[in-house]
Amino acid sequence: MNRALRIDVAFDFICPWCLIGKRQLELAVSQLQEALPQQVVSIDWRGVQLLPQLPAAGVPFAEFYRQRLGSDTAVRLRQAQVQEEAAAVGLQLDFSRIARMPNTADAHRLLRQAGELGSPEQRERLLERLFAAHFQLGEDIGDGNTLLTIAETCGYPREAMARALYRDGRPFLRSGMTASSVPHFVFDGSLQLSGAHPAELLLRGMRTALGQPQRRSLQA
Repeated sequence: MNRALRIDVAFDFICPWCLIGKRQLELAVSQLQEALPQQVVSIDWRGVQLLPQLPAAGVPFAEFYRQRLGSDTAVRLRQAQVQEEAAAVGLQLDFSRIARMPNTADAHRLLRQAGELGSPEQRERLLERLFAAHFQLGEDIGDGNTLLTIAETCGYPREAMARALYRDGRPFLRSGMTASSVPHFVFDGSLQLSGAHPAELLLRGMRTALGQPQRRSLQA
C-alpha cells in the first residue's frame, strides 16, 4: 500500500482564493487518485487569521474594501475578477450579501474544536459550510451564535462547541505552521506552494512529494 500523502493548507475563511484553491486541490487529488487508486491523501486545513486587528464584531464589508482598494470602481473590478475565477471551478460567490468583514478568530477556534469532536468527514462539512456562510449566504461568521448554529447543522453539540469560542476578538493563534499569504500548501512537510494555483500545478506538487515521475503534460 502506498504511504499516505499529507497536505497542510494555511487558509482564512474570508479569503476567496482559499475557497477557489480548495476546489483546485480537490480536483488535483481526484486526478492523483485516478492515476494511483490506492493512494491515501490526508489534508489538514490550518487556520491563519489574516486580519487579527479587526474588532470582535467586525467592520462594514463595503467600507473595508473601499478603503483598502481606493474606490467603488476598484472594488467592483476586483470582485468581478474573483467571481470569474470562482466560476471557472464551479463556485458562485455573492459579495452583495456580505454585510460585515468578520473577525475570524472564533471561526478558526470552532473548526479546531471540530477536529477534536468529530470525524474528518464531519469537519470537512463544517469547513464547507463556513465558507458558504460567508461567500454565498451572507451569514456573519464572526458572530458566536451564528457559528454555533452552523456547527449544529453539521451535527456538532452546541454546548461542547461553545466552549471553544472566546467572543472577544482575541487573535487566533495556532502553532506549527506559519504563512505570509494564503492559501499556502505544504506537501509532506517540505515542498511548499503559495497561492490559488491551478489543479495541474498542485498535482505536480503532489507527485513530486511522492517521488512519482511527472507526466509530460504537467511539465511547465
